Amino acid sequence: MKFSCQKSVLNETIGNVGLAVASHSTIAALEGILMECSADQVKMTGYSLDFGILKSIPVMNAQPGRIVLSANLLASIVGKMPDGVITLESDDKWMVTISCQDASFTVLGMDPADYPEIPVVNDQDGMELPADTLKDILEQTLFAVSKNDSYPILTGVLFEAGENQLNVVSVDNIRLALRKEAINYNGSCKFVVPGKSLSELLVLLNKNFAQEEDKTVSLRFTQRHIIFSIGGYQVISRLLEGDFLDYQRTIPQTFKTQVTVKVKDFMDSINRASIIIHNSNVISPVKCSFEPDKIELSCESSLGKVKDSLPAEMEGEPLKVGFNNRYMLDALKASKCDQVLLKMGSDFNPILITPTQGDSFLFLVLPILLS
Repeated sequence: MKFSCQKSVLNETIGNVGLAVASHSTIAALEGILMECSADQVKMTGYSLDFGILKSIPVMNAQPGRIVLSANLLASIVGKMPDGVITLESDDKWMVTISCQDASFTVLGMDPADYPEIPVVNDQDGMELPADTLKDILEQTLFAVSKNDSYPILTGVLFEAGENQLNVVSVDNIRLALRKEAINYNGSCKFVVPGKSLSELLVLLNKNFAQEEDKTVSLRFTQRHIIFSIGGYQVISRLLEGDFLDYQRTIPQTFKTQVTVKVKDFMDSINRASIIIHNSNVISPVKCSFEPDKIELSCESSLGKVKDSLPAEMEGEPLKVGFNNRYMLDALKASKCDQVLLKMGSDFNPILITPTQGDSFLFLVLPILLS
């Protein structure tokens, strides 16, 4: 195998494909990048059995062939090469020479026959989303994905589509995030994508398509796998099996107290209260009193006490609740709004957070009962 390619193109592709490479695996080849050269392009693949990224790039002076190279070693070599055209050539014993101008490396590759086969998604159902919309959806749901493997289905994000609307949901038994988006999709589908896969997809989107508002992401899925396609990249992930939580039943429908508050002011006040919450293993809830024209916050720990207040507009009955500072901050940050609406039924019902206009998102945060 042999090919030549501009360093900038090769370096960028290695960095992006490398997001899917397994850091530690019992299969040595999975710690590498599979390179498959044809007449005028090289397809590069990173894969970890659960998640993969593929991209084909144009090359010059190509001689067809396949090889696997350590992702970390390849990235280090290409990244340190001089600017210009890099030539990569391998022999039948998997020895690879990588050269550019006066710099040259000779390293040992791996047999591509040891690289697991990438799943093929044929005759698939699908939909399309603007890239910036998908980024917003992921940023507004991934924070609530469960980290507890004892209930594996909740370590993923539910995609549920029907009647030209997409609902994307994550739950970790303490909080819930729901994002709604109108889409052009006449079918009906429901599947759960691992949160880890979507986190890497979000990194790829932010690295390469953050400023490209006209980019579209194509989603194609079967019962077992999903492929996200954008800008020549194919991101493939397995889907999680099992029944997702019936999230609609967890959303309260009646409220006694509704409060409109500026997000930045509320976050600033919670951050000040958080200064004395020093030990994550000790429950030190932020106590929040909702009054007709203000919110009063307080917190107490072994470090001391803090009190603060901020203006707000309340409808209904005054109420005092406690909550985990980090969980509330995560939800407020994910709202991406200037103001949000807090809805509460009692001091032990979930705190519901929505936009002041519309219903594009909904977050739930369970309260901490106050003694």
